[in-house]
Amino acid sequence: MKPEFLESFSDIREKNILVIKEAKEKGVPVVGIYCTYCPRELVLAAGGIPVGLCGTSEKPIAAAEEELPRNLCPLIKSSYGFAATETCPYFHFSDFVIGETTCDGKKKMFELMNKIKKVHVMQLPQHADHDASLQMWYEEMKRLKAVLEEELNVEITDEKLWEAIHVVNEGQRALQELFDLNKARPAVISGLDMLKVSWQLGFHADRWERVAMLEKLVADFKEMAAQGHSFGNEHTPRILLTGTPVGLGSEKVIKLIEECGGVVIAMENCGGYKTVGLRIDENDSRDPLLLLAEKYISIPCSVMSPNSSRLDLLEEMIEEFQVDGVLDLTWQACHTYNVESFFVADVVKNKLQMPFLQLETDYSQSDIETLRVRIQAFLEMI
Repeated sequence: MKPEFLESFSDIREKNILVIKEAKEKGVPVVGIYCTYCPRELVLAAGGIPVGLCGTSEKPIAAAEEELPRNLCPLIKSSYGFAATETCPYFHFSDFVIGETTCDGKKKMFELMNKIKKVHVMQLPQHADHDASLQMWYEEMKRLKAVLEEELNVEITDEKLWEAIHVVNEGQRALQELFDLNKARPAVISGLDMLKVSWQLGFHADRWERVAMLEKLVADFKEMAAQGHSFGNEHTPRILLTGTPVGLGSEKVIKLIEECGGVVIAMENCGGYKTVGLRIDENDSRDPLLLLAEKYISIPCSVMSPNSSRLDLLEEMIEEFQVDGVLDLTWQACHTYNVESFFVADVVKNKLQMPFLQLETDYSQSDIETLRVRIQAFLEMI
């Protein structure tokens, strides 16, 4: 049994294609984004609609491999394949695209993508804690602001930026409230439903409607939980998923965990808990561009070296979500997350003495049964 309102999240991507098309016809700019490092607040302050771009499906990968190497991360190939085949309507409607140097593969892929549509690439520092890194990222915020103003022929004022900061803060707060439901035992929401909600919202054009939808969904789940609704029971293995980003189309590991009798209680990855707690203090009177730089450089992505913040976050989540085991998912050829799995395993297995499993896979379905066997064995350990 699930809240009926949950179904309203099922077709957000499809419904909002028409909304984006109508907005474009009215002269509202649309900006495509790929990564959580992109400051949505600047796009909103420019009067534009920031939309997530497709990159979680296996379908366009074959087309991408005509130009990209086969031994490249599936997320990169999927993203480029959608652009090259013109099968992502959100890419089609985007006036331009914002990319970021979170890995060498994406960095070079954006050079190719720039032949299809203008791509502005933000140059990300590789160490979050250096003063020079913050200064560099602050300058990147200034550069992006100037690019948006030129490309969209607008002026981004501090007033508009603070309005955008407020609505993004509220969206993050509401999403965290949804995720936090699963701190209860037994779980309130399945991992697949949690993913459906967070992934589909990335395509929603109206930020305040997002907040309202999330608040309604959280209220419905709380009401059902008070009546005894749960996903699984007190003995269902509670799995924390960490590692590379997951979306609808690349959710096979989450699906397998729950088919095998577990529940993905929380996701630490980019579309999950990694960013929802990063919110700007709206009483801080400093330059909002600097505050944006401080916020976004704090994202504990594996591009940062070292990346101790991710390990700290994992420890906090393991305790707060009453986690029984940690599964670290790595897409093939994602070298930063693959190497960083060593540090994650050291914390989970050695320091916390908890069950740990790393899986390396891609978007294909060819290894489903192999993954099922490994996941079943992992859950049996718990």
